[in-house]
Amino acid sequence: MLKNIIRDFRQTMNPPVFLGSAGLIVFFVLYGVGFSGEAEALFSRAQGWLIDSFGWFYVLSASAMLGFVIWLGLSRFGEIRLGGDSANPEFGRLTWFTMLMAAGMGIGLVFYGVAEPILHYTSPLDAEPRSEEAVREALFHSYFHWGLHPWAIYICMALPLAYFHFRHSLPLAPRSLLYPLIGNRINGWIGHVVDIIATVGTLFGVGTSLGLGAMQINAGLETLAGFAMSLPAQLVIIAAITSIATFSVVSGLHVGIRRLSEFNIGVGAVLLAFVLVAGPTIHILETFTAGIGTYLSEFVEASFRVGAASDPDWQADWTLFYWVWWISWSPFVGIFAARISHGRTIREMIAGMLLAPTLLGFFWFAAFGGTALSLESGGIGRIAEMALKDEALSLYAMLAQMPLPMVTSALATLAIVVFFITSSDSGSLVDVMVTSGGHPNPPAPYRIFWCVTEGVVAMSLLSAGGLIAMRTASLTSALPLTALLLVACVGLIRALRIDAATKGRPPVATIAPD
Repeated sequence: MLKNIIRDFRQTMNPPVFLGSAGLIVFFVLYGVGFSGEAEALFSRAQGWLIDSFGWFYVLSASAMLGFVIWLGLSRFGEIRLGGDSANPEFGRLTWFTMLMAAGMGIGLVFYGVAEPILHYTSPLDAEPRSEEAVREALFHSYFHWGLHPWAIYICMALPLAYFHFRHSLPLAPRSLLYPLIGNRINGWIGHVVDIIATVGTLFGVGTSLGLGAMQINAGLETLAGFAMSLPAQLVIIAAITSIATFSVVSGLHVGIRRLSEFNIGVGAVLLAFVLVAGPTIHILETFTAGIGTYLSEFVEASFRVGAASDPDWQADWTLFYWVWWISWSPFVGIFAARISHGRTIREMIAGMLLAPTLLGFFWFAAFGGTALSLESGGIGRIAEMALKDEALSLYAMLAQMPLPMVTSALATLAIVVFFITSSDSGSLVDVMVTSGGHPNPPAPYRIFWCVTEGVVAMSLLSAGGLIAMRTASLTSALPLTALLLVACVGLIRALRIDAATKGRPPVATIAPD
């Protein structure tokens, strides 16, 4: 029986990546649990050094990736279809978009839609705090940090993977991005290292989010039902989310993940519509329109800003932190986005991932952030006070000043819960795809393994106080991932030129180095 298990494992998994990832995870968890304070200090110093030394590189790379994505979407390559010229999309546009949003940043918009504008309003970069200029600056930076750049970073991981997998039958794993550079050597130790970094980074990113999310959900339950903030309650929340996510990831893309994503976007849409109608409607629409104008007028300067004269630490704490965070999450979102994009054209994938989510994010910040800023500037609600105390409370502080606060707070909590479930099941699916050698539909037992592992890691680190250390550790992967993304862009151009020259689907060997 043991021989059969080992044989099945070798046939369905990539042993070096699976065992290497599992070993690193065990090491980091033991380190985080046993030496949480030391681990946090070590990784914080490492992250600080990387940002100080390579901040210019992150800024330049993020802007270069955005420029590349825009050029590619407008180029003659935009008509190339992922999966062959006759391929049909696996999912309808609305379903595809809801799954992208749920995996990409849905939970972030719910959590930071009020918190970030308010924090910029109280501590702006250049303006006088709590002034009209601070309002303008708060909305611009919220738009900027959640706008085109993060989605361009995701696309630079997702699009090459989808192209190489669906048109050239390469594994749906980060190693495939290196094929135009090193050819079949992606199946050696270099490919294993790249896949291990992606797997461990994804698990720690999602696991950390589970832990932090449990605290946010606990805050919502405290607001709604008086459940006090406590470690046991948060462990129960993680266990519940992990259980539902396990069922979802086993049921597959077309059932669990798809239905939960559609449901969650529906809940978010109801909440957004309520704030638009019950809040200062005209002010929200004016904020949305004016915010786009400010974004476009200041976009170029902000995209290449390195350091800030008035506050040298501001960019490290905000823009650079976000760029590093989006890059570190790119394997998770990129692999998942690639998996669900079969049958899309390159232009359609870019438009669907770049423009639509950005505009939706802008409108969300205009509605929630604009309403909160309007209330705060009028001296209503103590929203800033609550945000400075705990960012998780800022959304509830705003909703408390509107009609039906208990109903809307319940909806917000429900949205946060389901977004975390979709993050967990999507992250588990990505990890099992990578550790199975890029299999798009990996076996159920390994899906269960990675989903349960995420929950156990989150519960262990939350109990030991090591979550922040692991979150910081996951961010240190951004430097090699940035280099990988830039290589992927160069390799994709080479492959697309060969594809166009052969007017069809060339043999995969033709895109390898000579």
